[in-house]
Amino acid sequence: MYKLIAIDIDDTLLTDDLIITEGTKAALAAAIEQGVFVTLATGRMFPSAQKIAAQLELNVPIITYQGSLIKTLFDEQVLYERSVPADAAKELFAFCEEHGLHLQLYINDVLYVKEDNEKARGYSALAKIPFVVEPDYEKLLTQPSTKMLIIDDPDELDKIAAKLAPLIGDRVHITKSKAHYLEFMHKEGTKGHAIEFMAAHIGCTMDQVIAIGDSWNDHEMIEVAGLGVAMDNALPKLKAIANYITASNNDEGVRLVVEKFVLNKE
Repeated sequence: MYKLIAIDIDDTLLTDDLIITEGTKAALAAAIEQGVFVTLATGRMFPSAQKIAAQLELNVPIITYQGSLIKTLFDEQVLYERSVPADAAKELFAFCEEHGLHLQLYINDVLYVKEDNEKARGYSALAKIPFVVEPDYEKLLTQPSTKMLIIDDPDELDKIAAKLAPLIGDRVHITKSKAHYLEFMHKEGTKGHAIEFMAAHIGCTMDQVIAIGDSWNDHEMIEVAGLGVAMDNALPKLKAIANYITASNNDEGVRLVVEKFVLNKE
């Protein structure tokens, strides 16, 4: 019945040790062998997600930057791309400058920061992606940004989001991928828009889509998928809208979903 599986990476596919278990790899390989299209749907940059996809030996387009970019793995052909509107990007930058916030830009698959600091290094270590220091953001903002991201204390980010929503919320999609990451994309740069595009691209209906995630940035795809799955470690409000709750990322929740709904194992 199911023809497309879209899987979030962090705290979903990956364990807390940042690995994909052998059991999960085997289940996904078996699904692919049956003709199911398996893809990743992540807030990560394409180069970062590409490394994870290689571990699964995927040869498909993957959804990155929260849904702002869909690109094929090997020839890197862009199938879907949305950028932060230029006027909103400039307003966000001005806000961050005024309030002394750490803002990262993602342009042409390059991660830019204004200065080398602990936040930049921590993010770089997690994503396994280098950053480029460029103090002149005004120059960078003449180019389209696939994503913009503020790193700060979780409670502080909630206050920042509330302030920014009336300023630029009509033009950008604002979400959190982790408690301390506040992200800004084009309004159509969501995982929901992206998996709808992917379903049409491979010729299946949304009823034939499984979406699996753990955080609030997954809610758009979980809402539109035929089977929206939340991990046991997911946010309570994500669990509340999911069709099914699987085991945690440390207990092979993705494997269990694939075995139950695709491979028909009990």
